[in-house]
Amino acid sequence: MKSNLFFLTYLNKCLKYFVYSFILNKNSLTLVINPKFLVNFLLFLKNNSFTKFKLLLDILAVDKPHNRYRFFLVYKLDSIDYNYTIFLNTNLAQNEGISSALEVFSSAGWLEREIWDFFGIYFYNHNDLRRILTDYGFSGFPFRKDFPLSGYFEVYYMDEKKRVVLEPLDISQEFRFFDFNSPWEINK
Repeated sequence: MKSNLFFLTYLNKCLKYFVYSFILNKNSLTLVINPKFLVNFLLFLKNNSFTKFKLLLDILAVDKPHNRYRFFLVYKLDSIDYNYTIFLNTNLAQNEGISSALEVFSSAGWLEREIWDFFGIYFYNHNDLRRILTDYGFSGFPFRKDFPLSGYFEVYYMDEKKRVVLEPLDISQEFRFFDFNSPWEINK
């Protein structure tokens, strides 16, 4: 890009009704957009001759359980022609889904499956949305902040049965809360 200001001015003219806010950095720009317009926004950024964001590098998710919009998605796009990176941020409520970016970027397939598996965010029009890293019988979404940390089952491979076994977890010690104050402090 010739300058961040030129690029921002151009995007503001073309897409001012779709962008809530922006953050301008040295070699990147962050735009907060409405999730309804995500696919159209990605198509514009990929196919426009002044942008040419041909690479979807990553999709990140953040869980903020006490916010009105619980999930925060970040799409990282890169333009090789202009040596520029753009981040698209969008917010989703607890049971709200979002359109899949798979029709625009084929790299979105694996990334969206991973987010579905760990956070439970549903992607509409995704052709293969299923568990990818957790077991198929796994209940819950482990990257959500309200996921139980101690767990209820132990999962391990048993040689005698030649399969993965799921058994109730027997905790021999009560869950403890630790005091992280130093016992060597001198009280005055």
